[in-house]
Amino acid sequence: MKVGVQHIDAKKYEFVVWAPFLNNVGLRIVSPEERLVPMERDSRGYWRTITGDIPRGTRYFYRLEKERERPDPASHFQPEGVHGPSQVVDHSLFRWEDAGWKGIALSDMIMYELHIGTFTGEGTFASVIPRLKSLKALRINSIEIMPVAQFPGERNWGYDGVYPFAVQNSYGGPDGLKKLVNACHKSGIAVILDVVYNHLGPEGNYLWDYGPYFTDRYRTPWGQAINFDDAYSNEVRNFFVENAMHWFGNYHIDALRLDAIHGISDLSAVPFLQELAAEVKKFSARCGRKFILIAESDLNDSKAVRTKMHGGLGLDAQWCDDFHHSLHTLLTGEKEGYYMDFGEMDHMIKSFKEGFVYSGGYSEYRKRNHGNSSKDIPARQFIVFSQNHDQVGNRMLGERLTALVSFESLKLAAGIVLFSPYIPLLFMGEEYGEDVPFLYFVSHSAPDLIESVRKGRREEFNAFIWKGEPPDPWSVGTFNASKINWEKRKTGSHRVLLNFYRHLILLRHNLPALTGTRKKCLEVHVSENNKIMFLRRWKGRDQVFCIFNFSAGYESSEIKLPRATWSKVMESSGAEWKGPGALAPDKIKKGGGAIALRSRSFVIYEKERL
Repeated sequence: MKVGVQHIDAKKYEFVVWAPFLNNVGLRIVSPEERLVPMERDSRGYWRTITGDIPRGTRYFYRLEKERERPDPASHFQPEGVHGPSQVVDHSLFRWEDAGWKGIALSDMIMYELHIGTFTGEGTFASVIPRLKSLKALRINSIEIMPVAQFPGERNWGYDGVYPFAVQNSYGGPDGLKKLVNACHKSGIAVILDVVYNHLGPEGNYLWDYGPYFTDRYRTPWGQAINFDDAYSNEVRNFFVENAMHWFGNYHIDALRLDAIHGISDLSAVPFLQELAAEVKKFSARCGRKFILIAESDLNDSKAVRTKMHGGLGLDAQWCDDFHHSLHTLLTGEKEGYYMDFGEMDHMIKSFKEGFVYSGGYSEYRKRNHGNSSKDIPARQFIVFSQNHDQVGNRMLGERLTALVSFESLKLAAGIVLFSPYIPLLFMGEEYGEDVPFLYFVSHSAPDLIESVRKGRREEFNAFIWKGEPPDPWSVGTFNASKINWEKRKTGSHRVLLNFYRHLILLRHNLPALTGTRKKCLEVHVSENNKIMFLRRWKGRDQVFCIFNFSAGYESSEIKLPRATWSKVMESSGAEWKGPGALAPDKIKKGGGAIALRSRSFVIYEKERL
């Protein structure tokens, strides 16, 4: 069932809203001319009317039980914010220029996560477009945009959205997002959109007035759970399935990143996420190109990406937090909170080989066994990173890795991520060593809610030993302090690091052994005592051998490679990368020899072909 407003022809539109327990629902047009239009209820609780003389930009409320007026739950635009009227959007009026666009294969993606409000000074969709050329020069081919569903005020990470179909007004609204997606596709860049199907924000959330969108059977960290398996859940599921089709169809979005699917409680025989995956598969077949679903989950459950035939949900990929935690703890030495489960070289090795580190073993942090095996899950189904909005922004002071480790360690982290067999994701500014924090910010209007957010933010860090007070989430200063400084990339060590990232991505693209996402063509082992990791990857007759040194001092190691001649491709400590100087030999003959490698550095060799 289509929900919201659908264009019929000329100035005629169909308005549909689900409100199964109400006795009277009317459509009140508030502009350009006020009028009240009656609606009829069907047997499933949908109210509808087909109405003519609806000019572009018409604003409206639904009048419920003849006494209160509320915005449309499936509103496509809230020009006056979360409490104002909804606005009709005619999607047929936008002139797309991406007719030949077929998307980017998931396994080929180099992802770049960004937040619209802090990626540029203006904080709009339009202001992102001039930067696409620079991202393309870096060989980024996919941007992942944090949620843009309408949230209260002008400052928010996006996870307090309350109108899942509406595009944030302060970012540029529906046309702004379409223009950005259109520009991305013309530049050869796919667009991934972060969507939130596990909860809605607290302010402006009027779904309560319409029907049983929520259930008391479960709780989430953010409040009551969405009703995916209780009475009347069919229509709730329909609402969110239609939401996914809305982004794919009306906005040409290539992939959806599903936020925190562990917050979706659903005990039905056919879970909502499995139904969603099936519907997206059908939609892809109709459109002749693949649309992608990517999960975020802290369950370490491979079921998310297994096919329905193998008892899974059928999603295409998921974020791999274990990879991040393994890398982060080795670089920083942090052991508080969930980091207490990591910090050994073997953790990094297992994540390189399998994905999940915790695959059924005991987690000290959780005080129970955690996860299941991902050994047989293809590498193309995992997204890995050294930084993202969660791992930076959920620190009390929002420090990026730049503020926590040395310049040499930043390069080492880049090498680990980009030479892994998985799909790499960069967080905005990472590529040039951005050092401003990414803090948590909101712009709610209710004083009690603002204070509740402040209190919750303080309590969130009880498991860590960070000292002091978190920056005020409601302060405009907190938001402004999180805006990246794009011009830094042109000077000093920032420019060097940018060129370093560009070179690594080029190697990943050009060296056959590093192309693609394959676990089977990989060997990795470790010297735990001196914290050195050895990686060999191959494709056909092409091979590369990498040595990553996590130790605090440089090491000399006798190594044995397959008998051949190996030529050095690059060394991260080289002077050209503003390092202390390369030590590893340019060639290794007959497969053996001593290699000196500086601390927090790596070297990559390519096997010479006869």
